[in-house]
Amino acid sequence: MSPRSEKATDPLGLRVEPGEAVTDRELPRCAIVILNMNGQHHLAPCFETLAALDYPEDRYEVVLIDNGSVDGSVAEMKRDHGWVRLIENPRNVGFSAGCNQGAAAAPEAEVLVFLNNDMRVEPRWLRELVGPLARNECQATTAKMYSWDGKLMNSAGGGMNFHGIGIQRGYLAEPGPDFDWPRKSLFACGGAMAMRRDLFEELGGFDEEFFAYYEDVDLGWRSWVLGHEVWYVPGAVCYHHHSSTSRKLPIEMIRLLQVRNPLLACFKNYDDAALRQLLPAMLALALRRSFLAGGLGDDRPFRIEHAASEAPGVLQRLRAKLRKATASKIPLERIAAADLIGINDLLGDWDHWLEKRSAVQERRKRPDAEIFRLFLRPEWCVEEEPGYQELQAGLSRFLEIDKLFDGLTEPGPDPHK
Repeated sequence: MSPRSEKATDPLGLRVEPGEAVTDRELPRCAIVILNMNGQHHLAPCFETLAALDYPEDRYEVVLIDNGSVDGSVAEMKRDHGWVRLIENPRNVGFSAGCNQGAAAAPEAEVLVFLNNDMRVEPRWLRELVGPLARNECQATTAKMYSWDGKLMNSAGGGMNFHGIGIQRGYLAEPGPDFDWPRKSLFACGGAMAMRRDLFEELGGFDEEFFAYYEDVDLGWRSWVLGHEVWYVPGAVCYHHHSSTSRKLPIEMIRLLQVRNPLLACFKNYDDAALRQLLPAMLALALRRSFLAGGLGDDRPFRIEHAASEAPGVLQRLRAKLRKATASKIPLERIAAADLIGINDLLGDWDHWLEKRSAVQERRKRPDAEIFRLFLRPEWCVEEEPGYQELQAGLSRFLEIDKLFDGLTEPGPDPHK
């Protein structure tokens, strides 16, 4: 590839050059941790490909954490995949706690690998994924994820916008050479990632208060803050079924996590100067999204300019009294209520999150200025509603967010659109 084309595909300077392939003797001992909750239909393709890995059998083990499945998953594991260590939880403890539980169950593993149950992997997936760790080039890695049929990309590394909404680079794009280069990544997608155990323990593992969603963004971001590196490894190929367990749960439960957890990750990991500059915009945009989801409809009953100006008669007063008794409450969409609860999980427990933030910031070894280029699309706008777009653009100018991330956007279409 010519220098000109190389520069065009790596404007942020994130590409890396890994060393030679490691020998079998140099491969670390790994534990592959998988979570399952009522995912019986995923088990066979996942474990059949794990059993066929091109990796020394005595140097890896597989641990399945079952989060209270009732669909026959446990029985199938015992019947068909007895070589896998099975740990049964009576209820769903969440992705974060389940992964931490799996890590603790394999104390001899030098490298911890986390894989979704709705994946199948290529034979060299594990060997490629842990290669940079074995060569001490970085401390965590993330795999190349295709769609199940291999026709589209699912992930080629991670980024986010400035208020914490995660980005899977290349999501739903056609495979191409831009996704074939190893490069630095803000985080390793929890669906297919590896991390040195010593770093995982130094970081305290996944934050269990996240429960699920964005715990991988938080973990990767903390890795960079503490002076470590995360790499995307295109040779570690896997395929994602995208039949999510979360679809079986009420949408408002998922919405709460997806609103709250980006706020928590930002609150913990931005340095003081950046957080003071960005927090007003983060909260304003979260509230705007909540308003858009609220389904409030007609706002005239709240507008004083629409109030009656003449003195009410007896009949009007009776009607007003009846209306007050029956209309003191208005309908609100459950997802909007979930948004507000998620925002309040930060604001209503302020001192607690300040303590968790301090635990990260006191160990900071890398300034934010060195991390921002890893975001990829810091000013990506997640909503198409004109008022929301106007608000984000206005906040960006007013708070000088545009200057904070000037020149740090990777070219290409907006993600997830």
